[in-house]
Amino acid sequence: MLDPNDFPQPTMISVNDVELEVFEARKENAGNPIVLCHGWPGHAYSWRHQMPALAAAGYHVIVPNQRGYGNSAQPTDVSAYDLAHLTGDLVALLDHFGYNDAIVVGHDWGANVVWGMALLHPKRVRKVIALALPYQARGDVPWVELIECFLGPDNYMVHFNMNPGVADAILDQNRRQFLQNLYRKNEPLQPPKPGMIMINLANAEKAAGEPIMTDAELSVLDAAFEVSGFTGSINWYRNLDRNWHLLTDVDPIISHPALMIYGERDVIPKSPNLSDFVPNVEVVSLDTGHWIQEEMPEETTKAILDWLKSSSES
Repeated sequence: MLDPNDFPQPTMISVNDVELEVFEARKENAGNPIVLCHGWPGHAYSWRHQMPALAAAGYHVIVPNQRGYGNSAQPTDVSAYDLAHLTGDLVALLDHFGYNDAIVVGHDWGANVVWGMALLHPKRVRKVIALALPYQARGDVPWVELIECFLGPDNYMVHFNMNPGVADAILDQNRRQFLQNLYRKNEPLQPPKPGMIMINLANAEKAAGEPIMTDAELSVLDAAFEVSGFTGSINWYRNLDRNWHLLTDVDPIISHPALMIYGERDVIPKSPNLSDFVPNVEVVSLDTGHWIQEEMPEETTKAILDWLKSSSES
């Protein structure tokens, strides 16, 4: 495990009418940027294992706490967290550093953002690497309605939209317990319990499986959400249908070289038709759960570096 004190110190950078807390490694590798985007409920710190290796491989590693997280801006308007704003922040961040384009990497919600970058700002993207969440092509039904149809009203993404403020308050009140119960691995298979899973996790006094982080590592995340609360990050989910409308006239095919890394034990299913929409994708599966780059850091880093090398040579 890495000492949290060894993580880079952040810089506050003004972009796209907000301030972002940005962590960097190897600024001297200017001209070879790679941007790492965390998921929910995450932090730039989730990439602590990959940053040194990517820097050593010659990349200028740029890792923002995205809007709604840590010390980054917390807009009050829910619509300020839609895909246009989230990708706009990354575009403005590239502009800040003077880059025309970059390799973009994302886990979970961060994967959704980097897929969105390829759709909305294709010329600003060199390559795409996604962990956990495959590209979700826009269908005929808005996403919240679709999720409710298949997974019911208690699904957390539906609940976040239909019951604004309820989960936010419970997660805020049980912050460390929620994070400690969520960031687990090797959890035994069991049928889902009634109710909304994130609220259940926040209220549960005992967690299944094994912790992914040490107490010191978890404290980094805990301290960040003590500052930000959970509302800003949950507002990303409250833009699912707005994002669906935003992509109405966007070409759904992503032609960039892409790497998709799945966790074999992740609850997020693999896409059966990913290559139909991302024709230049390579797929890697690791024997891990959802928190891929933290559960199997060395294997994840190797998969990323091997693919970056092979895709540059081809």
